Amino acid sequence: MSETAVSALPRVLIVDDSRMVRASIVKLIKGKFDVREEGDGEAGWQTLMLDPSIQVLISDLSMPKLDGYGLLQRVRASETARIREMPVIMISGDEDESARNRAKECGATDFITKGIGTSELLARLDAQVRMAEARSELEAMSRQVMVDPESGLPTGEYLKQQGRQALALAQRHGSEISVIVVEIDRFDDLVGRLGRPVGDQLIQQFRLVLSKRVRLEDTVSQTGPAQFTVVCPGIGLTDAQAFSKRLDQIIRNATISYRGERVEVGLKFGLANSRDDEWQTMTHLLQLAEGRAVQEAEGASAKPVEAEAVAEAPLPVLGVEDALALLHAGDAEGVKPHLAALAAQLMPLLRLIDAELQLGMNPDNAEAALNRLG
Repeated sequence: MSETAVSALPRVLIVDDSRMVRASIVKLIKGKFDVREEGDGEAGWQTLMLDPSIQVLISDLSMPKLDGYGLLQRVRASETARIREMPVIMISGDEDESARNRAKECGATDFITKGIGTSELLARLDAQVRMAEARSELEAMSRQVMVDPESGLPTGEYLKQQGRQALALAQRHGSEISVIVVEIDRFDDLVGRLGRPVGDQLIQQFRLVLSKRVRLEDTVSQTGPAQFTVVCPGIGLTDAQAFSKRLDQIIRNATISYRGERVEVGLKFGLANSRDDEWQTMTHLLQLAEGRAVQEAEGASAKPVEAEAVAEAPLPVLGVEDALALLHAGDAEGVKPHLAALAAQLMPLLRLIDAELQLGMNPDNAEAALNRLG
């Protein structure tokens, strides 16, 4: 079979401290699945993080260093969706029913015995791969949707896309862009006191107020349970602050009552501006605005944070996507201060590339050099 054909097969990771068990499973699925093997849970976890082509994990329960339960818990708690949602088939040997129940509670997708037949194992693996692929396709489609069906506002991903485009135009034409993060103050307390239906109604009313106050060129998205983000092209920090104050006053003057009692509602704001803050990526501006959202005392006016008051805020880590966007825009200088951090982010990928493609890049030497710089 050609190397191209092998690489096109779905990849399965088998983690078991018994070489014989691994060999028997490989023999059963060889030709239908591409296989990687590890002898303990810790090595299996490292492989999962470094190899994005793995689609299914088969793991024993009892292993050294990190057993199957620990590996499964790490998988389900991972911040990486690819790993967190991966189908995990546990190998069940002589363990009693309580062991299987424990694995199921930890998030096991399926179980197989060590004496499973070829056709049954292939059928189970094929079903898990198909389900994982279908889920990935649905998630990809949902990311492409511009409007959140629940809020009726643009999605957070669409907000970022629009923001990146607006920021690129602002940089090209010497203009600016402001980001406003606004939250309903003490929303959790309000829900705890008046109930979730009242909170949901308040959120719905606030969506309508906010969407009517923004300009056509602005983009507004609900980015949290009681948080909204507005991207305002061509708006300076002073105008953004004035908009925030007007919005705050509108909400405070609104007559909102529950069972005859007037409900006091306040807002808190966080602002960022591409010119005043001198940060040239959308990710940075969003992080800065959210970090500047100030919690005010109950009943007090929410005041936007002045740019000069937070001028020394720490520089966030530049993401790879934003670094590429800056390079495509011809702004290599904006990337240079972040090269060491970017290299650290890319090191696992470089290791995988070097291991799979045999390019001789020697990532170990590069990592050692980075450590000396750090």
